[in-house]
Amino acid sequence: MVIISFTLCLSFMVQKPVGKKESLIQKYSRQFEAAVKALNQEATRFRSGISSLENLKQAYIHVRKSYKQIELFVEYAYPGFIEEHINGAPLLHIQRHDTRPFVVPPEGLQVIDELIFAAGSSLDTSEIALVCQQLENQTILLVQGMDQLTLSDQQAIEAMRQQIIRIFTLGTSGFDTPGSLHALEDARVSFATLDEFMFAFKGDIPEGRRQKIHELINDAQSLLAPPITFEDFDRFFFLKSCINPLYKELHDLGEDLNLDRDEKYSALDPGGINLFSDQFLDPYVFTRLKKEEDNTSLRELGKKLFYDPLLSYDGKMSCASCHNPARAFSDGTIKSASAVSGVSVQRNSPTLLNAVYADRYFYDLRAFTLEQQAEHVIFNTLEFNTAYEAIVAKLNASREYRNSFKEAVGSSKVSRESFSKALASYVLSLRSFNSPFDKYVRGERDSPDQKVIKGFNLFMGKAACGTCHFPPTFSGLVPPRYIKNESEILGVLNDPHAWKKDLDTDMGRFANEIYSEQAWIFERSFKTTTVRNVELTAPYFHNGAYPTLEAVVNFYNSGGGSGFGIEVKNQTLAPEPLNLDPEEKDALIAFMKALTDNPFSQP
Repeated sequence: MVIISFTLCLSFMVQKPVGKKESLIQKYSRQFEAAVKALNQEATRFRSGISSLENLKQAYIHVRKSYKQIELFVEYAYPGFIEEHINGAPLLHIQRHDTRPFVVPPEGLQVIDELIFAAGSSLDTSEIALVCQQLENQTILLVQGMDQLTLSDQQAIEAMRQQIIRIFTLGTSGFDTPGSLHALEDARVSFATLDEFMFAFKGDIPEGRRQKIHELINDAQSLLAPPITFEDFDRFFFLKSCINPLYKELHDLGEDLNLDRDEKYSALDPGGINLFSDQFLDPYVFTRLKKEEDNTSLRELGKKLFYDPLLSYDGKMSCASCHNPARAFSDGTIKSASAVSGVSVQRNSPTLLNAVYADRYFYDLRAFTLEQQAEHVIFNTLEFNTAYEAIVAKLNASREYRNSFKEAVGSSKVSRESFSKALASYVLSLRSFNSPFDKYVRGERDSPDQKVIKGFNLFMGKAACGTCHFPPTFSGLVPPRYIKNESEILGVLNDPHAWKKDLDTDMGRFANEIYSEQAWIFERSFKTTTVRNVELTAPYFHNGAYPTLEAVVNFYNSGGGSGFGIEVKNQTLAPEPLNLDPEEKDALIAFMKALTDNPFSQP
């Protein structure tokens, strides 16, 4: 697995600032620092009762605009610092000391956004002042680093491509403006900086390319301009007409400048030209298997292993026992059957389509690689109930398997490593980015009916589904680098149809036996799985208690467990009802069904 590390000071960027790009970075960073200081002063005045809430809101909005002018630089250079201190989600999280987890409160702009715009009459003036003071302290450190920041043309293009993704997935969805929903104006400011940045390259950009990018940015800003509101914004048209074309143009700009694409600081495929294509993300980032090691023979060998019950202790269970290709590699049961007669495993079986796109596996995130995921199945007494040594011995005793391994990896002696590579190769190949909706977005078929478009716009807007199920995987794999999975606390019910509602008792991530994650904020926290192919993967959620998509949408529309009046510790899903009417619910489901694509329906 490729390990991608981001720190406050990336050594390849710490150089003496020179050139137009660096001048632009320094100009905007100083403006951001000044705006943050003014906000802190206003927050102090507000706490003292000598300023108004309206003045505070205006100071904050000015800070947001200033931040959006530097976002593409700082998010690329210092993503960990930004998430921790400047613009991370307003959720409790953990810091580790040795192996012990400590719960820490969130900081930064999104916290302030919620405190000012979503608190109603219960404004905590002292907390607002404290978070604004923290923001100023951290901004001073950030700007000191920005003074030494320089980007090569290749890094600049990568930063711009990430910003295009960020604007669409985290910006216009409302993810990073949880209280104010100031997303559209934020996006307009971000595009203005992108436009200005285009004139700061050292390389000789063809005028036609520069003009095309400029026109697309102008088009995007026009679509985002008032009187369009957050709920009315047509994200589908925006994606097709602006986001995808800009992403492609920036790819082509790198080709124009003949830039070296060997550097890799995200899961984005350098050759990708469309957010909704199989080539958008590099699957080999997520596995120990290297691209150069993979081949057709290895994949076919992995497929044979996947369907072979020989792997289990008693020769009765294969991977396909719980992952049926006809059901998008789920199994259609509430909880999967185990190797013990009459006993089920702990949870519902998720799809394996696009499962490779994750940095953590299982509902409780207990495995860190595809290979480690397989280990949990192999050693589990309710599943394969065996060990690598036993599996390898069986495979080495088979002439057919020895010949297959010889062809695939060059050695007929089967090892734990070669076995893991073969299985990973097959699971990695189970990718699904060719649904009707993908084809609509890529312009390969006529646009979908208005119900599907409405459903997508609801998913990415009013219904807030896209703030946890991020496109294009529509899972918890966080854009724009796509190297980290989120888990959420939803308050899933034990039986949604019961008259007396109670919570499912599964503790999820809190009970994943990873000591450094045994913090109360992970109680009943589960991996955010993909909604691709959900038409085929009922029943839903980790406990399989929700038999239909209608039941799932009703659960979210009610505000999760808290929305039913149940006390849910640290529910990360907003408890307020979404107020979706029957037509809107129907449109949401139509969109999700338009994500159905199972090219592996037969073994």
